[in-house]
Amino acid sequence: MATWAIGDVHGCYRSLRALLARPALASAEAYWFVGDLVNRGPRSLETLRFVADLGERATVVLGNHDLHFLARAAGVTPARRHDSLEALLAAPDLDELAEWMRQRQLLFMEGERLLVHAGLLASWSLAESIHRARRAESALRSAEAPFYLKAFRPGGELGGSLDPEILADLRVFALMRTVDAEGRPTYDYTGTIAGMPAGRFPWFEAPNRRSAGTRIVCGHWAALGLVVRDELWAIDTGCAWGESLTAIRIEDGRIERTDNVEWPRR
Repeated sequence: MATWAIGDVHGCYRSLRALLARPALASAEAYWFVGDLVNRGPRSLETLRFVADLGERATVVLGNHDLHFLARAAGVTPARRHDSLEALLAAPDLDELAEWMRQRQLLFMEGERLLVHAGLLASWSLAESIHRARRAESALRSAEAPFYLKAFRPGGELGGSLDPEILADLRVFALMRTVDAEGRPTYDYTGTIAGMPAGRFPWFEAPNRRSAGTRIVCGHWAALGLVVRDELWAIDTGCAWGESLTAIRIEDGRIERTDNVEWPRR
């Protein structure tokens, strides 16, 4: 039985169901979701209920939009432009869904494959990356969680007894796309590699990356498109923007894609 990794769904429930209805995916043993299950698309509530109901077949890592949902559910941050969370936030099972989301990981590793939403810093070994992820996950489940959720975006309001290192790690796992020449994460660029400002690198091309040698499956960077390399499978193909939703089979790299069936391509 196969395992399929699935790109950023963003509440595009019908696109997800269309993809999983394909024969190659319908009988899968497991699905790995790269995060951003919710927001931007029109059916976050249906998406979250469906993935939660998959039980142990679904492994989900947290993305920035998932954290934003948790922040809104906790009442610590206002709506942002293009939010589409109102039906989810008004659902009678909101508390149960938010708790399920809160229990998801920031990083998952099985064998020589690692699942993360955004990326890892070049200076982090695999062991350090796992340690940092587990520490940040504990913070998101603690009494201080609302403060981390309110502050996780750069420039967010600080409060409570936040550990600045944990907050920085949370941003790396959920938000990072590029790094500067010193390997420090940057968060203000969302475009293509070709248009990247001078002195910036995609996080996965940073020199001397200590996680090299492990295949990393990630999403988050829609403008990057589908990237399939020996050590990197980046599979956010812009479903939230009217493009496609992509799945890749963990065992052999087979790719399946479906056009966005929620709305036509913009």
